[in-house]
Amino acid sequence: MAINLQGRHFLKLLDYTPEEIRYLIDLSKKFKQLKQEGTPHRYLEGKNIVLLFEKTSTRTRCAFEVAGMDLGMGVTYLDPGSSQMGKKSRSKTLPVCWVVCMTVLNIVVLDRIL
Repeated sequence: MAINLQGRHFLKLLDYTPEEIRYLIDLSKKFKQLKQEGTPHRYLEGKNIVLLFEKTSTRTRCAFEVAGMDLGMGVTYLDPGSSQMGKKSRSKTLPVCWVVCMTVLNIVVLDRIL
């Protein structure tokens, strides 16, 4: 059976089957091996990622920026002080991005953003 995760949000592990979790782990191992070998793995060339942080996190930001760039994505970082996150209704700019990564204090904030 082919695994298709397109269009799904990764909010909690319980939303995924053991097979889907194994697939994600195996895929991450593949990407890590390619990086260690110095083999380009820009599978998401031309896609974009927006990093939205309600609470700043240097380590998480750096990890996502490096991963996004390794995969060929354009990376945009928005911090709480420079964005309107939570101050206005749903942003009309988010749909143009392939994926949005967020660290939030609770699921209520995440639901409000999405």
